[in-house]
Amino acid sequence: MTNARGQSVQRARTLLSEHPVLDGHNDLPWALRLHGAYDLEALDLSQDRTGTLHTDLARLRAGGVGGQFWSVYVETGLQGDRAVSATLEQIDCVLRLAERHPGELRLAGTAAEVRAAMADGRIASLMGAEGGHSIACSLATLRAFHARGVRYLTLTHNDNVPWADSATDEPAAHGLTAFGEEVVREMNRLGMLVDLSHVSADTMRHALRVTRAPVLFSHSSSRALCDHPRNIPDDVLAELPANGGVAMVTFVPSFVLQEARNWVLAFDAAATGAGLDAHGGGEQVRRFRADYEAAHPRPAATAATVADHLDHMREIAGVDHLGIGGDYDGVDVTPADLADVASYPNLFAELLDRGWSEQDLAKLAHRNAIRVLEDAERVADRLRRTERPSVATIEELDG
Repeated sequence: MTNARGQSVQRARTLLSEHPVLDGHNDLPWALRLHGAYDLEALDLSQDRTGTLHTDLARLRAGGVGGQFWSVYVETGLQGDRAVSATLEQIDCVLRLAERHPGELRLAGTAAEVRAAMADGRIASLMGAEGGHSIACSLATLRAFHARGVRYLTLTHNDNVPWADSATDEPAAHGLTAFGEEVVREMNRLGMLVDLSHVSADTMRHALRVTRAPVLFSHSSSRALCDHPRNIPDDVLAELPANGGVAMVTFVPSFVLQEARNWVLAFDAAATGAGLDAHGGGEQVRRFRADYEAAHPRPAATAATVADHLDHMREIAGVDHLGIGGDYDGVDVTPADLADVASYPNLFAELLDRGWSEQDLAKLAHRNAIRVLEDAERVADRLRRTERPSVATIEELDG
């Protein structure tokens, strides 16, 4: 690290001590399920978990994190009641984490609670459910999750749901069905944020037409810079100022670096040609991946790569509509200098060196995200005066 960059990193640390990060997406609860079956003693976050997890309490502090949307994700292989119960287990994990570490974490469900937690030196802990399969086509389940503290729902994960199309599945609804529109409206009434990461571009556009409240993208980057279907097209980014929403840039290398995206596509083709499931977890796939990577080194993204996305997204949407959603503990590979949750100062140092002002970086760090929470609460307060909880069913609306 050059002396100049070291000074920028120190400036970034100082800035984040005053304007901490509210990150839009961290998959720690699912990682705790996979690594330790939710045993919070065996995987005590007060200890250094480097090498096992991207996240522990000391590294959150080192990274200047003042708030986190913990993803209560469940894989799409779980459907119906199994998806609902697994999501409840994820929620329980977050609640127990906050109970176990009251000096570091504090549950938050409103913008005011986030601000209060930050002011008291706690990491505001919110929850977001990743994938509409979690609600099993039930608006009552959606309301139950909100009552337990879930403050956003990502409409899909990697596969379509019966009422919305995913970015990484074949188009079926070409956006939202009538029931999908009802899900969005009920989320507006509750004050639950509509998360458009993972959905198809048509679903993004459709949701923006239907919603009465600001949306967010909890962990997505720019499709103009990296042509991945998980990223946001410019025309959608351009709609955010009118909507009031926020796009939270993610750090996933194959979402931010075109060469990394191309590498993944080439690896997938090679694995398929060898008769393997490229995304499988077996020993044969692991050996194949190691051999392939040795022969074809994986291109490395950096904080500068992510900053390129932020520069472009600022040009299209404006600085008032940007945030950060690292996707830590949800990916195997991270950028070289954004290895874990301690790394946010490296990104902010890069942006300082590019001339971003302290005011703009404060907006990026957490002010924009908190404003969206607050605006969604304001819309919900108004809607609840005139609308009752929806009892519509998918059978009734979609036939």
